[in-house]
Amino acid sequence: MVRNVLGSILALLGAAAAVSSPFRAWYDGRHGRYYRLGDLFSGAGVTDARAQLFGSLFLPCVVAAAAALIGVALRSRLLVACAGVVVLAFTVLWMVRVGQAEGRMVVAGDGSGLGLGVAGAGVGGVVLLLAAAVMSGRQKRRPRLPEYADQGYAGDTGPEPAHFTDPVPPPAPTLDGPQHTLEGPMQPYGEQPPYPDPPYEEPPYEEGQRGHPGGEPTDKP
Repeated sequence: MVRNVLGSILALLGAAAAVSSPFRAWYDGRHGRYYRLGDLFSGAGVTDARAQLFGSLFLPCVVAAAAALIGVALRSRLLVACAGVVVLAFTVLWMVRVGQAEGRMVVAGDGSGLGLGVAGAGVGGVVLLLAAAVMSGRQKRRPRLPEYADQGYAGDTGPEPAHFTDPVPPPAPTLDGPQHTLEGPMQPYGEQPPYPDPPYEEPPYEEGQRGHPGGEPTDKP
């Protein structure tokens, strides 16, 4: 957060320096807004023709300043760095073309050489690059992991004993041991006992015996 704030301040200062540089003297008292932007890419080189405002060096400077502002708003280090590169690139290109046209480039105290406009553009570009290096950019949010009540992990099967001396609960019964039913232990498959004998049948009563359905009682009072 602090790095983003500091980088944003530096980016704003660099953009202000770059966008105000064309309104100062660049060489021999001539302001940067009077240099035609097309002269930098033509074979004739820099001429004495006076350029319109948006056809001069003001155009790349204002575009770079706008890119720097968007980069600050979006916290994009790439946009801020690109703005610094654009300002420095056009400044160096202008110096090369003016040196070819004049035959030499001097720095004089009376204003006949390089002026404050070139210095402002160069400093603005360097400050923009420094701002991109200082900024931390956007921070990616990491997904928040759920919190468990027992402070365990997802593979926990239950809370652990608080102390080593706590009794350990007995293991749960499994299906490996013998199984019991109401009639006794269950035999494994394939070892079933033979079928039981047929139920006991009461022997038939003899004729004349008490209790026989077709006879008379033999004992009389």
